[in-house]
Amino acid sequence: MRTAVVVGTGLIGTSAALALAGRGLTVHLEDADPDAARTAASLGAGITEPADGPVDLAIIAVPPALVGKVLADCQRRNLARWYTDVASVKASPRIEVAALGCDTVHYIGSHPMAGRERSGPLAARADLFEGRPWVLTPTDDTDTETLNAALELVALCGAMPIVMDATAHDRAVALVSHAPQLVSSLVAARLEHADETAIRLSGQGVRDVTRIAASNPGMWVDILSANAGAVADILEEVASDLGETVAALRALDAPEEGERRAGAAGIEAVMRRGNTGQARIPGKHGAPPTRYETVAVVLGDQPGELGRLFGEVGAAGVNIEDVVIEHSTGQQVGFVQLSVAPGAVKPLTVALRASGWSVRD
Repeated sequence: MRTAVVVGTGLIGTSAALALAGRGLTVHLEDADPDAARTAASLGAGITEPADGPVDLAIIAVPPALVGKVLADCQRRNLARWYTDVASVKASPRIEVAALGCDTVHYIGSHPMAGRERSGPLAARADLFEGRPWVLTPTDDTDTETLNAALELVALCGAMPIVMDATAHDRAVALVSHAPQLVSSLVAARLEHADETAIRLSGQGVRDVTRIAASNPGMWVDILSANAGAVADILEEVASDLGETVAALRALDAPEEGERRAGAAGIEAVMRRGNTGQARIPGKHGAPPTRYETVAVVLGDQPGELGRLFGEVGAAGVNIEDVVIEHSTGQQVGFVQLSVAPGAVKPLTVALRASGWSVRD
């Protein structure tokens, strides 16, 4: 593959364009908003000039409801040899594509499982897809060359291809992406009118749960409109669990010991189910879940401190698997939680303390 066109220069489209341009492809950019395409071009994602003839691959990066219409227009213009879309819902666009009479031999639906709470070309990153799953949803019509072109796209972006049925994909993303987005927003909504004193007590827990609540509402309405039934099914199950959890909490506050014991058992049961579910989430690069341990280091609020800490960890020969920074309320210090392999905890703690760092027990 040598040439591509990206139609839709938001976060996903621009990130794909940056990745392809970084691999030496000539990437043409189109958007209904010319300013967005020019912004993406200024970032090095490609050029806004149209191609002289059909490119190798057209990547349609528009909301699910527009995929069919945009694909039909691109094929009418003979824009590319092969076509894919990167919308986060697959079944409803496929139905519209068929209804519009599009060429389904040279088209394959796809969905990179990556994103950010920010949107638009300025939020794009060339490495957004690295190590992330990228779902491909071929049909009986999809020819081998089209599938190979999509696989090459996934490889060029550093992602991992996963082939799925479109309907199964939509049920899966309802569970692991769309429902969690709404749950995060619902938790964050409790903070809208909360007392300022309570807000000041916010720690890493509430930040973790509500991070994606900062996402663009308009974009999510487009996504959820195309997968509403599957998401509603998941949230009904959550609502049932939530009702049982509320009842268990009420029981914990009851005067009778038997009720309190039943309430405690109910809370423990739901938390154990949560432990089990969380443990099933894949580790890095889709590998089986790996248990890490945390080394918590006190970090002063001065320029260069974080870089110095990472340098000390590297000098100790330890690989950081994950990092969380938690700021201390009312103080000019924070805590950096370094996730490392269990066997690295003791030698890293010794090395950091020897270098003058304060490591929490």
